[in-house]
Amino acid sequence: METLKFKTNIKCSGCIETVTPFLNKVSEIEKWQVDTASADKILTVQGDQSLNDQKVIYALEQAGYKAEKV
Repeated sequence: METLKFKTNIKCSGCIETVTPFLNKVSEIEKWQVDTASADKILTVQGDQSLNDQKVIYALEQAGYKAEKV
């Protein structure tokens, strides 16, 4: 299983609701969560070996958010 972490601008539960359908559309993602309590709003994504950071970043951009791999 591949685990990727991203610094994001996802700030609250409303933001999470907005990005949920976009991240759930990425078939390689098995599980994801955002730590909105951290200063960097870290998104942790777990998925199969074909998952790459560009797919996650693109999905967030489509939802109107930014992500930077950490």
